[in-house]
Formats: sequence, structure tokens, C-alpha cells
Amino acid sequence: MSIRLSSTLFAASISFKNSKSFHSDRSLSCRFSVRSCVSDSRNANKLVLEVKERLAKDCTSLPIGKNGRDDEEMILWFLKDRRFSVDEAIGKLTKAIKWRHEFKVNELSEDSVKAAAETGKAYVHGFLDVKGRPVVIVAPAKHIPGLLDPIEDEKLCVFLLEKALSKLPAGQHKILGIFDLRGFGSQNADLKFLTFLFDVFYYYYPSRLDEVLFVDAPFIFQPIWQFTKPVVKSYASLVKFCSVETVRKEYFTEETIPSNFRS
Repeated sequence: MSIRLSSTLFAASISFKNSKSFHSDRSLSCRFSVRSCVSDSRNANKLVLEVKERLAKDCTSLPIGKNGRDDEEMILWFLKDRRFSVDEAIGKLTKAIKWRHEFKVNELSEDSVKAAAETGKAYVHGFLDVKGRPVVIVAPAKHIPGLLDPIEDEKLCVFLLEKALSKLPAGQHKILGIFDLRGFGSQNADLKFLTFLFDVFYYYYPSRLDEVLFVDAPFIFQPIWQFTKPVVKSYASLVKFCSVETVRKEYFTEETIPSNFRS
């Protein structure tokens, strides 16, 4: 009896010590995690200021203000995209700011893209998807290369991206792209525009695209996709082939389903 009691007390003592050790380790881990987050935040802010100062010194011709060389939110986004490599972020950011200025992104409006928008080939959906992402819907079957000046399609593309990004809710940073491929034929294929689209997402709106749905892709689309995959590189991993039913059930509620995907 005495031996059993001693054993029990000894085991309880070990358990208590282990418990204290566990909670101590857990507390230490939590404190380390908090310090790490604070440290990361401080380092990020430091790098943002470094980029900002270097742009101010070396790139005085770049515009300032929103989406300019002193836009700290934009600088941070490009730093994250380049894994906080200051030199790489500056290179990519400089290219993007110059492009925005030359393309006159800030001057785009509903009126300026009216001709392309009226074809119905692309639009921003009025509701977010179930993950809280703004949605850009594209209907390639309504795109006829050469019907409009290519710059009109490019302006529509950029205008819709800007519009979608303006709808980002707090805590969300990326958008969903849906390509409704029903009715797609070889006459709708446009490698030149696809190259422009890749450049836009890679150089000017990096890491803004979260997922791309290819809906009900016809057989003829498969060889075209295999040919274009090398062009879009890593963005190919964002693509998911699916059905209209999948779009309805997995990406929207009954109230928010896009009209062209309703049964």
C-alpha cells in the first residue's frame, strides 16, 4: 500500500512538472511568436522606407501619390511579391509605375471602355464569391480578334482589374477570374491578348490573381491551353477546369450566382 501510494505521488509529481514544462514551453512559444510577428512587421516597414527613399533619390521622374513611388501600400505589396528583395521589388515597381503612367490607368472610365464592354466579353460580377473575393467574368466566345482595335480590349482588361480591386473587402487581397468557355471556338483564340494579360498580372498586378476557373472547356480548347501554358508559366497552377454546376455550388450562394451560370 505504501509503495503504491509513493508510486502514485511520484507519478503525480512528474505529471505536474511535465504540465508546468508544457505550459511554460507553450507560453514561451506564444511570446516568441508575438515577438516574431512584431519583428517581421518592423523589418517590413524598414524595407518599405528603404525602397521609398531609393525611389525618391533615383527615380524622381516617377509620379507620386496613390500607385506612385511613395505609395507605401503598393511598395509593401511588391516587396511581398519579391519575397522582400529590395532590388527586385524596386525593379518591378519602377516598371509598373512607369507602365501605369504611360497606359493612363487613372484616366480609364466606363465611357473610355464602352465599345469593348458592350460586347459582353468581360465584366465584374456584382457580388463577391463565397471566399469574399471580387470576381471578374470573361466570355471568350464573345471575343473576336480584330473586331476592335487591340488597345480597346487591353483598356477594358485593365479597367475591370482596377474595378475588381476597388471592391476588395478588408483582409482580402486577391480576386477570382472565371472564364466561361461555352461556345469557344478557334476563331476566338488570341495569343497576342493572352500575352498582354500575362504581362499585366505578372509585372503590374503581381499576386493579385488567386484562382482561375475554366468553365465547361470544349475539346478544341485543350490543345490551345497546352500551347499557352508555357507562356503563362507559374500562373498555370492557379487554373482549375470545372463545370457550371461546380461554379454554382462551390463558389456562390443561390442569391449571388452570376446570371449566365443560373440553371
